[in-house]
Amino acid sequence: MSWLNKWRQRFRTMVRYRLLALTSVPIIITLMALMALTLYWTLAYSWKSALSGVKADLAVASNSMEVLQREQRGQLHAIADSYDFHNQIKQSPGDMLRWAQSRADKYDVDFLAVYPASDIDRLPQSLRQPLLLGEERTFFQVMSAIELDAISPDLSARAEIPLLSEQTVESRGLISRSLLPIANENGELEWIIDGGILLNNSTELVDKIRDLVFPEGTLPANSVGTVTLFLDDIRVSTNVPLDSENKFGRAIGTRVSDEVRETVLKDGEEWVNRAFVYDAWYISAYKPIRDFNNNVIGMLYTGFLEWPLISRYLTNLVELGIGVILTLLVSGFLVYRGAKDLFRPIERIHRVVRLVRLVRFEQDARIGKLGLDPQHELAILARQFDTMLDQLKQQNEAIRQSATELENKVEERTASLHKTTEELRQNITLLEQTRSKLLINEKLAALGELTAGIAHEINNPTAVILGNIELMEYELGQNAELVSEEMSAVLAQIDRIRNITRSLLQYSRHGGVQDEITWQHVNPVIKESVTLVRSGTQKQDVEIVTDLHATCSVEINRHQLLQVLVNLQMNGIHAMENKGRLIIRSEDWLDDAGKAQGAKISVQDFGCGIANENLTKIFDPFFTTRRSGTGLGLAVTQGIVSGLGGEIKVDSTLGEGTTFTLYLREKIQSDEDVSALNVV
Repeated sequence: MSWLNKWRQRFRTMVRYRLLALTSVPIIITLMALMALTLYWTLAYSWKSALSGVKADLAVASNSMEVLQREQRGQLHAIADSYDFHNQIKQSPGDMLRWAQSRADKYDVDFLAVYPASDIDRLPQSLRQPLLLGEERTFFQVMSAIELDAISPDLSARAEIPLLSEQTVESRGLISRSLLPIANENGELEWIIDGGILLNNSTELVDKIRDLVFPEGTLPANSVGTVTLFLDDIRVSTNVPLDSENKFGRAIGTRVSDEVRETVLKDGEEWVNRAFVYDAWYISAYKPIRDFNNNVIGMLYTGFLEWPLISRYLTNLVELGIGVILTLLVSGFLVYRGAKDLFRPIERIHRVVRLVRLVRFEQDARIGKLGLDPQHELAILARQFDTMLDQLKQQNEAIRQSATELENKVEERTASLHKTTEELRQNITLLEQTRSKLLINEKLAALGELTAGIAHEINNPTAVILGNIELMEYELGQNAELVSEEMSAVLAQIDRIRNITRSLLQYSRHGGVQDEITWQHVNPVIKESVTLVRSGTQKQDVEIVTDLHATCSVEINRHQLLQVLVNLQMNGIHAMENKGRLIIRSEDWLDDAGKAQGAKISVQDFGCGIANENLTKIFDPFFTTRRSGTGLGLAVTQGIVSGLGGEIKVDSTLGEGTTFTLYLREKIQSDEDVSALNVV
């Protein structure tokens, strides 16, 4: 492949080879055109000659069959003119049939019968009138096994042909039959001589016809000439081999192709073309065989193998191609040698141009003298080119110096600008981070003061109410059972008020009182949260499923994580209206390189889902879509997770369910680490 690319590049870039191509292309085109015309003419002539030859072969085979029938009819005349025949008529006319059958082998026919004119009814109607008029008839006929037995006892057995690949036997027989009328002195029909040849399994007959049609030396080497007699589409007598390559066996009992059957048997036309004969392609000719009623009852075939003809044609093609290639090589060599001296100066100029382009004027590459007449066009071109190279070298030196000075100045300015830009970007990043933190702290401070005051003001009257309820329950004693439901309702509402104030205090303190941060496996915390949630939902139709695979320990506040998990699970249960299936999963949180960063926990419900317009609001304080909710659960959850250095993400489809996913880091990152990570 590299060799091919090398020469392709030469033809594309070198004048010598392009001139060689330009001078050789017309020769190649001319030779190829002549070769194509020669191939076309020889192919057309060879094909037409082959078809004409096989058609002539078919005519010879047909004439051979006619000669066979004439000889057959001549044998019947010899019988009629023999002394034995007339003597038998005089002495024992009633024993003529047996006498005739005994003479069949003597006259080279497969069956022979002599019967009186009174038995003419045994013949078809279309044959009777010609015989009554004294006309001889010779024709082909298909007979059933019963009809063959009626003529000769062993004829039906000889006619049987097993059909290959069909597991059946063809019992009909194709015969060549002659009828000879014998008249008395008054010209009236007295006797009928009936004789003929069974064509089924008549291998000697087809071999004899083949030797007449294809004499030795008329076919290409390794070719096979064949002759076949068909009964309908079945080969009943043939020398077509079962193995055309090894010339083995005979394909008796096989069928002709559908295309030939359609043309010859159904349409009654001759077929002259290539055809697939049992196992190989043959140049073939088929002719219908008709009976005495002009009905097509079989076919006569001649043909020879196609491949030897193609092989000989390809051999001629290769010889012609070799001759063309040798002619091209000789002409190309002559052009190459003739153009070599002419293109040496051009190639030298080209080498100098390429050298100058590659080394960028660092070497004093010049064309110099070419050894030509000073007034030669190439010599003048070389001098002008050398002068141009000198001028270009001077200009290039000046440009190089200017470019060096400019590059130095640009590098200095670029370095200064890059440094300033980097400092500015870092300052902007830090400023944005500081601003965000200040804004969050201001909001938390303001909201903390507000929620702390609200919680204090609510807790005082709540404590008074709770104390009075307990006092009332004590004073009423046993009578307290009369208002137990009302008192339970009041206590439940007081408990709800205390939960609300507790949530307010947790949010105002950015997650409540900070307990100790420890290394924990998240799976035990998840199991504890599930136990708490199940105890609170015993009367509800909720199935909680866990799938825990996390192995990485994380740095967390256990109580805060427990609070977050319980909150998320209760939100999922409420979203499913206290019935359905809740799935809690855990796994290691891996980065793109497969390294563990921490643990990942997901809580999936199959409830009502969250609308897209609410996904950005669910972590805002006091936002809730549940009538009894405070709107602080997810806000507190986000605050706790952020305080642990983790993240919380939500994925929800309206009407299908929601999945909250916690990402907890293996080690809590400090604010400085986070800032540095954001800057990088």
